[in-house]
Amino acid sequence: MSSINSGFPDYELEERMVVTAPHELRAISDPLRGTILDLLLERAATVSELAEAVSRPPSTVAHHVKVLLEAGMLRVVRTRRVRAIEERFYGRTARYFYIGRVRPQDVTPPPWSNDLADAAEESMPAYQADRMRALRRHVRISNGQAGEFWERVIALVDELNQLPREGDIPYSFVVGLYPADYPTLPAAKP
Repeated sequence: MSSINSGFPDYELEERMVVTAPHELRAISDPLRGTILDLLLERAATVSELAEAVSRPPSTVAHHVKVLLEAGMLRVVRTRRVRAIEERFYGRTARYFYIGRVRPQDVTPPPWSNDLADAAEESMPAYQADRMRALRRHVRISNGQAGEFWERVIALVDELNQLPREGDIPYSFVVGLYPADYPTLPAAKP
């Protein structure tokens, strides 16, 4: 199902891709490749533009783009002629990449990072400067309620992704929903 695209990014893409193959898992697990995928939610970009954005040599970025292409997570969305060279603009194949059912022998140890742990490290300067907004709540709900709530979170992330990229400061948004070892009250007595 194609995305109903209201401007971000500037190309068509599928809404979801389920990632299960070992080469897909390895491709999505690299932090630089994750950054490249994030940047391409803004708009299609060339290897040179991506290299400039991440302050890495174009040859390094070209390697990572190739890995993402081979994993089916990127595609060429348009080209243009610049003198005698055809310049390629890359885009994501899906707005969201979900990790599906994976055989344990294919992921020992898991090749992906923990987004919440990564965000904790990334957010430390904002926390120390008292510029971080954060919430954490513990609730006792059913798996069905958790799934419904998560779908609303995804809609909120979609809304965030559609905001015009016109600010001067990059912001990060991290959210997690997971079963926790946390105390709960016993059932109320009648």
